[in-house]
Amino acid sequence: MTRSPLFRVLLAALLLGLQVDIAGASPGWIDVRDVGASGSKQQTTAATVEGSKLITVTSPADFKVGQGVMVSRANIRYTPTQLWGTGERYRNMKSLNGSVEVRGYDGSAGSWLVYVIDIAPSATPAFRWSDDLGRTWQAKQPISNDWQKLNGGIEVRLNKRDWEAGYVIAFGARDQLVTRIEKIEGNVLTLADAPNRTVKDAVVRHNDTLALQAAMDRALKEKLKVYVPAGHYRLAHGIVIRNPESITIEGASAEDTVLDISEGEGRCITLTGGTEATIRNLRFTGFMGFDERDKAGELRTLGSTAVWGFFLKPCHAMDIVNTRRVLVENCHASRMSGECFVSSSRSRASLKTGATNTFQNPSVAGNPTVANGNCEGITYLRCSVTDCARNAFNDVMCGGEFTTVQNCRIIDVGGCAWEGASRFVKITGNYLRNAGVIGMGNLGPANRDATFPDLGAGQHIVADNVFESITPYGACAIRTSRGATQVIVRNNLFVNFNSSGVEAGGFSYGNEYPAANTTITGNIFDMTAIGQKPAARTAITVLADDTIVSDNQIYVRGATDATVTAIRIREPAVNATVHDNLVRNCGSGIIGMAAQSAVGEITDTTSFIAGYGTVPVGLVPHQYRGWDLAWLRNGKPDGASVIDSFDGLTSRFKLKQPHEIRRGDRFEVFPRSANWNLHDNTLTGCLAPLVLDAHGSPTSIIRNNLVSRGDAAGAKEAIQIVRGKFELVGNRVVDFSEVSSSASTKP
Repeated sequence: MTRSPLFRVLLAALLLGLQVDIAGASPGWIDVRDVGASGSKQQTTAATVEGSKLITVTSPADFKVGQGVMVSRANIRYTPTQLWGTGERYRNMKSLNGSVEVRGYDGSAGSWLVYVIDIAPSATPAFRWSDDLGRTWQAKQPISNDWQKLNGGIEVRLNKRDWEAGYVIAFGARDQLVTRIEKIEGNVLTLADAPNRTVKDAVVRHNDTLALQAAMDRALKEKLKVYVPAGHYRLAHGIVIRNPESITIEGASAEDTVLDISEGEGRCITLTGGTEATIRNLRFTGFMGFDERDKAGELRTLGSTAVWGFFLKPCHAMDIVNTRRVLVENCHASRMSGECFVSSSRSRASLKTGATNTFQNPSVAGNPTVANGNCEGITYLRCSVTDCARNAFNDVMCGGEFTTVQNCRIIDVGGCAWEGASRFVKITGNYLRNAGVIGMGNLGPANRDATFPDLGAGQHIVADNVFESITPYGACAIRTSRGATQVIVRNNLFVNFNSSGVEAGGFSYGNEYPAANTTITGNIFDMTAIGQKPAARTAITVLADDTIVSDNQIYVRGATDATVTAIRIREPAVNATVHDNLVRNCGSGIIGMAAQSAVGEITDTTSFIAGYGTVPVGLVPHQYRGWDLAWLRNGKPDGASVIDSFDGLTSRFKLKQPHEIRRGDRFEVFPRSANWNLHDNTLTGCLAPLVLDAHGSPTSIIRNNLVSRGDAAGAKEAIQIVRGKFELVGNRVVDFSEVSSSASTKP
């Protein structure tokens, strides 16, 4: 019988007691070592001479001719300058047109610095600057239109432009040469490119970027699978896999097969277009951890908005652009400045019309794109994201569909655990500790498409997850906002949780859709603060229309914690049903309250634009027509009006009758039929079990609730109706002896 070469290799290995990696030895696979990848973490120091390709190393170590290298401290270069101006968020990047020049970096301030120049709007423009991504700012100096010094030898010249309008400028200064080895003679390496500095302490590291890219390109051409043996693969920039077709990229083990972009920038792996890709058993590492999350976040600049630190100094694990059917299994990322695992996609609408998404985000801008296709069926299975500055998982546009994050670990993440505007998403069976919000929606005007009225967006199932400790970003663990509809949050566990839990609704602003149609059921919230100072927090907040909150347990172990609110419902939400919840030892049990905003621009005595506040002013479905509006001035009631119309595009209210309106006056909006139904809840051991401080309506019903004092020392009233119309029917109040405790209840 004829035996295959593979069989003979395996048989010989078995007889000799050796282990053979089947993937590496199998036909149909390409081993990245066969195209020159080193997989080596070794490095050496070197002496360089400006303009010479010859460098003298302390030791040639395991470097070989043809391999890529990164030589630090030896080559001054600058990353592209970005210019941000005033305008709509995420759409305010401007063309330079020669208005900014940079020179002089001497490397003394570090191997990679990002400079941010912030110009506030002013008739006499001046700028302040930062070299640590906004942690500290240097004193302002007037714009001279001549060379002006920063530090590290850097000088900038801001040429003629309308600087009065306000701008943010950002650029990076590096001292790294990315090249390859052409010859090795003893301790002398000949490089393909010459450094531009003379130094004695340059650092030479492997760069496997080109070898890995060659392996991917060959695999696509020859329809092979890619095998990455155990090793440490340094990247200067990302690897792009264009139009994958049934490709598999597999590491030897997720613990020992590392793609390291800590000395580079960009995305370790990008998939663009194509159908079917499997990536498994890899570890990705970058350069910015949880303790630097402030540097990766939105910078507090004066000259522009939506300038994020990770735009300026980016590293990501994976980016998936318009690729269908992707499995990412047993892959792990740490120390990424931007979204670790991120996808961006055309929508169904753009597939039909050929249009592109208008969302402008430098973290995804510039990626290779394809003429057709969108993201469908992305699955992240048994992955992890730990010690990262920003987000763990992302769908940055609303076109993606059927994304699953399952059985993953998300720990110490400074941005969102998940941020997604896409459709039909499942986030199930994951463990999250010290991780940011699971944010659903985010459909601002720059990030939605024509299919929204028919198909909606942000449909999510968030189920069977465990949340522990705190939420360092986003104020709560789970939030629906800005267009998220048809959302189920069920059977999740919150353990020793010292942040808020679930928020249905967020807020919507002008020209944005609200969130709606949310069910929050079967969750257990242990809101006990362990080892930390208790923070003010709410287990469940309802701001959105059409919300059901049922069968949840919300409690604090031990003594009542005055900082915890179990369930908060805020007008003008309509159709809110809250039933069969068990609430124990919370400062406040169930609270009903009104939203309030301030008057902004005033047109006349019947028309104004809403300013800051909590009243939703986006594209609300009912448009507030015929609703009531209550006025407040200096904190006191100041009459009422009836709303004739509301324009969600401009946030403009029009009243049926004139009213004296002053800028800064506050107002509350409420329906004549709210359809609040709070029934069969058990509240015990709470300082303020049931508080109704809202306008209510004839359809606001509070019935069959059980309210007992329990061990809540100092609890005064079982049910407090501060104001408003609420029908109380059949509630049972126990152990409250004060006259006011149950006076407002009906048998």
